[in-house]
Amino acid sequence: MQDFKELADDNVWIVAAGTAVVVVLGTTLYWLTHRGSKTRIMAKYDYNKQSVLLPGEERIRCSTLVNHEKGQHFIEKMYDDMNTVYDTLQRGMKQSNDGDCLGWRPGPGQPYKWMKYSEVNAKAVQFGAGLIFKGCEAVNTTNIGIYSQNRPEWTISDYGCQSYSMVAVPLYDTLGEEAMVHTVKLTDMTTIVCDNMSKVQGLLKHRSEMPTLRLIILIGTPSDEDRKLCEDGKVEMISFEGLLELGKENPTDLVLPKPDDLCTICFTSGTTGVPKGGKLSHRAFIAQIAAVHTIASPALNISIKDVHASYLPLAHVFERCMQFEVLSVGGRMGYFQGDVKLLTDDLQALQPTVFPCVPRLMNRIYDKVMSGVNSSGGVKKALFNFAYNKKKAEVLRGICRTDSIWDKIVFKKIQALLGGRVQWMVIGSAPISAEVLLFWRVVIGCNIQEGYGQTECTAACSVTLAGDNLPQGHVGPPIPCNIMKLCDVPEMNYFAKDDQGEICVKGPNVFSGYHKNEEKTKEAIDEDGWLHTGDIGVWLPNGCVKITDRKKHIFKLAQGEYVAPEKIEILYCEEPLVAQAFVYGESLKASIIGVIVPDEEELVKYGKKEGLDGDFKQLCAKKEVKDAILKRIVQHGKKRGLKGFELVRDIHIYDDLFSVDNGLLTPTFKGKRPALKTFFASQLADMYTKLD
Repeated sequence: MQDFKELADDNVWIVAAGTAVVVVLGTTLYWLTHRGSKTRIMAKYDYNKQSVLLPGEERIRCSTLVNHEKGQHFIEKMYDDMNTVYDTLQRGMKQSNDGDCLGWRPGPGQPYKWMKYSEVNAKAVQFGAGLIFKGCEAVNTTNIGIYSQNRPEWTISDYGCQSYSMVAVPLYDTLGEEAMVHTVKLTDMTTIVCDNMSKVQGLLKHRSEMPTLRLIILIGTPSDEDRKLCEDGKVEMISFEGLLELGKENPTDLVLPKPDDLCTICFTSGTTGVPKGGKLSHRAFIAQIAAVHTIASPALNISIKDVHASYLPLAHVFERCMQFEVLSVGGRMGYFQGDVKLLTDDLQALQPTVFPCVPRLMNRIYDKVMSGVNSSGGVKKALFNFAYNKKKAEVLRGICRTDSIWDKIVFKKIQALLGGRVQWMVIGSAPISAEVLLFWRVVIGCNIQEGYGQTECTAACSVTLAGDNLPQGHVGPPIPCNIMKLCDVPEMNYFAKDDQGEICVKGPNVFSGYHKNEEKTKEAIDEDGWLHTGDIGVWLPNGCVKITDRKKHIFKLAQGEYVAPEKIEILYCEEPLVAQAFVYGESLKASIIGVIVPDEEELVKYGKKEGLDGDFKQLCAKKEVKDAILKRIVQHGKKRGLKGFELVRDIHIYDDLFSVDNGLLTPTFKGKRPALKTFFASQLADMYTKLD
């Protein structure tokens, strides 16, 4: 408690009630803010020892949480009774003493309903037995599709497959029909679980392209018309409950998987073409769970007390891992209603303690809060900034809490957006700025860890450690289930001897290859078992890795210079007027060009300030706006150290956000470069013509 006493003595704090301002000093403030406090002091780490360099010439790094001195470089599992994904549910049932497991809301304004662990397990077994009764084999080559939003039936279907050594294959809800057909054909899929008839209709429309498909399991009650539609497409339809009833009436012995058996085929988003199916074993998931649990445990004892909010797509390996993590310790998992617009209402009803998140959502809330703060002016703005700076000082000293006086009078409403009880946030899928990350650590007052990885390493390969609250812009050290090294990329002037290069990962969490794609597998995994991520990193003095560039999408300009467009796009998006950027170049051209989608709110403000008439779309069409944005991003690029050939010579202003719906973003919100190139082909050609 000495830290808090010193903090109180050293600072002047302001408490506002209406228009009254009270200045509180020293021990008085200490009593006000710490009487009965449940404040947590985060574990403090030696920032110079977050990973260690292993002996040898390859400069391989290993997590300090592994006993590397005895040659143990990997953590493969956490518990003796948990060797496969099937075991996570069984262990959770024991740990919770058959407590609540899966929760859902019948509708807005209604409380969550809960299903016990034993009920989930029974339904999972019935699901698997029902599949066998319908002709599916209980073998590790039977691929069952799950084409649904997050809901209890998703998880029951997943565990049902694991109970009989079948393989659950998610079909992305937003990946598009072409990718869906490709997935079904590539995996010889016979059976698919669907959560609505629109998805069924999409499948039937391409029935002739999917000769193996013969059974659709509809979550809900199919009508006679629905059944007739499937019969015409030569596909049988059965309701989810009907399949469970068949399994209940026709029980069969479980066929449990082994650690090295295939658990799932998870298809990557496909930024450069057709999605690839990454094969992930049970061992990979268990190693990932153990590693993340080990990293989080210094600050959090994840247990039956925890509640996980499931809204990120279960089709992505990130959310799937979070599900297994929480259920393995007997925690509860509550699903959102399926509509992101109702997410806040769901969170306030669920009050989760575990909240995985993606930067896109965090940025959106951050922008909304700061816009409100900046427009409020006067006492409110001053109070917010004062309170923020005082809590920021605590965070940077390792103090994590939600019971300060500033929480009560300033940050409580923001915390309530997430339910008010969040203790652990995990961020993944894309980079997040240090400024936004620090904002969340201050305002939400919980442990926030940022992960880096990809489908091919079962979600994460590095995660910031609990208690690491310094805004350094890194993604932590290697997690304890894998080792990492950097490999030379001479064409981009990156060399491992300088602690720079392509990030490579090795460990039990690394996938076994792409389904029926040996060529791409060999490109991803070398002969020694190292996964080449395509990302460029640098080792920091504290043993953490920082992502600095991207290798896979580089292109060469006419003068022989290599350009990494994603790095440039990230920098340009730091300019307030820019919401999205697409940078493009050709090998026969000496310069690069780009497409910019302005930030609507910022552009409208800019227009008013500059006396420009029109709404957002009208402003986007004005030459003055284009010239201003081009000037700003070039100046910003120079300040951030971009070389001359990395600065765009011309831009096209587009007035609609790239999105999954318009086919310009993947489901993980990464730009689809080939699609963007095709979509803006005429504008790109015009810009190069003018530059010539």
